[in-house]
Amino acid sequence: MKVPGGEDIRASIAELRSATTEILSRPVSVDDAAPDVRGPEAASVPLAEPTLEPRSLSSGTGASAYDAALRLLGVRARSRAELRGRLQDKDFPPFEIDSVMERLDRAGLLDDADFAEQWVRSRHLHSGKGRTALRHELRQKGVVDRVIEQAIGQVDDDTERERAADLLRRKTSRLGAEDLSDRESRDKHTRRLVAMLARRGYAPSLAFELVKTRLNELR
Repeated sequence: MKVPGGEDIRASIAELRSATTEILSRPVSVDDAAPDVRGPEAASVPLAEPTLEPRSLSSGTGASAYDAALRLLGVRARSRAELRGRLQDKDFPPFEIDSVMERLDRAGLLDDADFAEQWVRSRHLHSGKGRTALRHELRQKGVVDRVIEQAIGQVDDDTERERAADLLRRKTSRLGAEDLSDRESRDKHTRRLVAMLARRGYAPSLAFELVKTRLNELR
């Protein structure tokens, strides 16, 4: 049987099968898998550039924000603002940081009141910091004033005075009467010791009073 134009149908079918087999045997390319179906009117419109998805909790590539947060909390307790800032510094996306903060909050791992109380106890006892310095440090950590004052309440006037006096005793343990024999020497040691206490957050008036008392004991 002939088709118009003289082609044999069976020969055409055989050629079609052969061509189909050859096409199917080719490796699939991006163009084969996703042909441009936008139509001729869109031919001049460039394809959109691929975008990178932000890291997510389930991305499976690298540490998640939750992992990073747990490592930071494993080193020491942190305030909410401090932890959020550290995660932002690591370039985690905002939606992931918010999710992690909520998760830690539900688990009871974020508590600014508890953090502030721990901070005050540790820094006052081990570093000898006075109330002024402790307030400044906690504000830098993003703790609100109400919570700060509650934590600072652990340190009363007598406790602060005794801690400052203890610092002075340590700093002057090697001073003797001969080091304070003249006014110039006494003034030099007075300035140095008052400045030391002021740097640790003790009021200048308290610092001067304690230093004067301590140097009189050594004379």
